[in-house]
Amino acid sequence: MPADSPPNVAPVPRIASIDALRGFVMFTMIFVNDLAGAPRAVVPDWMAHFSDRHKHGSGMTFVDLVFPAFLFLVGMSIPFALGGRLNRGQPAWKVIGHVATRSLALLAIGILMVNGESPAEAGPGWSPELWAYTMFLSAIFAFCTVAPRTGTAGAEKFWKIFSLCLRVAGFAGMVYCAFTFQGENGKHIITLSPLAISTDWYGILGIIGWSYLVAALVFLAFRQHRTALLGCVALLLCLFPADKKGLFDQCWLNHVFGIGEIGAHASIVVAGTLLASILITAETETVWKRTRFALLFVSGFAAAAWLLTRLYGISKNNATPAWCLWSCVVSAGLWLLFYFLTDVRPVKFVAQPCGLAGRNVLLAYLLSEMLSSPLELIHFQAPPGLAWYVFRCAAWAVLLLCLTAGLNKVGFRLRL
Repeated sequence: MPADSPPNVAPVPRIASIDALRGFVMFTMIFVNDLAGAPRAVVPDWMAHFSDRHKHGSGMTFVDLVFPAFLFLVGMSIPFALGGRLNRGQPAWKVIGHVATRSLALLAIGILMVNGESPAEAGPGWSPELWAYTMFLSAIFAFCTVAPRTGTAGAEKFWKIFSLCLRVAGFAGMVYCAFTFQGENGKHIITLSPLAISTDWYGILGIIGWSYLVAALVFLAFRQHRTALLGCVALLLCLFPADKKGLFDQCWLNHVFGIGEIGAHASIVVAGTLLASILITAETETVWKRTRFALLFVSGFAAAAWLLTRLYGISKNNATPAWCLWSCVVSAGLWLLFYFLTDVRPVKFVAQPCGLAGRNVLLAYLLSEMLSSPLELIHFQAPPGLAWYVFRCAAWAVLLLCLTAGLNKVGFRLRL
């Protein structure tokens, strides 16, 4: 298909199950990140990362499923986000520019977050805490829009200008934070002579940025052709054993990012795009056909995961093929469950809160990394048990998602 030709994608209404599952995953992400701060003796093994309790073991817990589920949902959103742009007649080169800009933004925020985890000197007269708050606020402002429902042309113009001012200030703040930061042993994020950027790893958002870039290019090349998308999933997974065999040791790209690791993470995103393709094609518009495809998807990926488990094991930290495939299995199964609870026969107490929480998850994630739970200020004479930490973490996740929903309601959103 020529790059500038219109895609054969029928317009569809917003799929509530994607938003609802995204909200559920973000709730779980905030919950497990907060729970990680609890004493080790309180948290059982199944509520912690498998690698934290079994250094060289093979396995995974539900905690190891949170990040790949988010990657999977990034992939499920691609046919709607990019397909919508193409359906509106936007040239392919503009869509590619949008993808590149979004990927670079995620990489920039990810690099700042990773380096800011242990600053030795945040800047002249700055404490590490002040630098971190400034960095997060700058990242939020750099990609925000403020658009309250006013109904008057003059007010809309004012809020557009106000949003532009916030974005300019946010971008300037990110640049300032990047150049003033100094970590351990005098390490800087950016140096001009020689030109270099500190990227020991790109962080969660950076991995999402690279994986999104790869998956978006795959979608633009093959659109809703499911056989090609499945082939790309397999090809991306093959990069992992190729990397283990040292085939990319002399490749300059492998020094920018780990080809095998990014290939593995990108395979999860493309798998999400593959599953979402059934939501944008006329031949799979019925509930039964979508359910059948999803069940076949789960069965096929589960068989592949089972066959590959003994090859490299199941490891989130190493992004092994079996971990990627099992993550796709669980993510697809969860989506099918939410599909019935929100799209087929909506259950209000599931569809509405989860759907609302899933509308602007990047803002919720940045707020969760920037703010500390006020419930941490409560102290006990005797050490609290697991029940308290579960309640505290769940309550904090709900509060953050409610805060994000409230900001969205008054017109403050992140556009990235």
